[in-house]
Amino acid sequence: MLKLLGARQLGARDRVHVLRVLDADPIASCMVAARIQDLGIDPRAINGELWSRGGPAESLCFSGANMVPLRGDLDDLRAFADRACRGPRMCSSVVGRSELALPLWEMLETDWGPAREVRAEQPLLALSAPPVVAPDPYVRPVRMDQLEPYLTAAIAMFIEEVGVDPRSNDGGRGYRRRVAGLIAAGRAWARFDGEEVTFKAEVGSMSAQVGQIQGVWVHPRYRGHGLGAAGTAAVAAAVVASGRTASLYVNSFNHQARRTYQRIGFTQVGMFSTVLLD
Repeated sequence: MLKLLGARQLGARDRVHVLRVLDADPIASCMVAARIQDLGIDPRAINGELWSRGGPAESLCFSGANMVPLRGDLDDLRAFADRACRGPRMCSSVVGRSELALPLWEMLETDWGPAREVRAEQPLLALSAPPVVAPDPYVRPVRMDQLEPYLTAAIAMFIEEVGVDPRSNDGGRGYRRRVAGLIAAGRAWARFDGEEVTFKAEVGSMSAQVGQIQGVWVHPRYRGHGLGAAGTAAVAAAVVASGRTASLYVNSFNHQARRTYQRIGFTQVGMFSTVLLD
């Protein structure tokens, strides 16, 4: 197919072709596939746009709160960068397979300015069988009446992991809605000691094939006692029991977490990169 000079926004007629591309790389594309499979391609429904230059089979990029390059060569990435720089920046991060995300960021940086942080090496892990570590039986889906203590833990995790307070822009209303939505969907998991969360994690994105685990956190007072391994194993076991592959990505410098995930049974299937923006 002859490629257009620039990236175009995809529409409903492209949905079948987009899904075919996402199905070909289900673990790396989970966060985008989960939206498209459930909601289609309407930008209002998925809170973002899908771009291509010559058709989804050749190039594909999601542009929303995150910019996620999914397929393409350097010319395609340049077309995505050009389109992204035409208007105000909408995303707070660039994330995806390293061979796509890092070159795209290099093209965007001139217009957008320096990143707050570049996490260049984040091993992408997957588990398709029951975990080797015994799951923690006390880690269970969070109930809606447990929103407040769970939200406190989620905010602490976000500040520790991302380095910013999720309440800073709107007083926390958007983040609260996000967390409440995960609880309502049965995708927020925790272990409680009374009213205090000692372990938490979420299945942040769930496609037909993959459940992507995120926000793994152990309360500082309870670290070093195996709660992280057993808790993550519980969440991963639930994902696998649903017929999906459990997946997550972890910072390469977090050696303790990498050892924990390896003990659980996760294996590396790729490399992600995340560029965090102010």
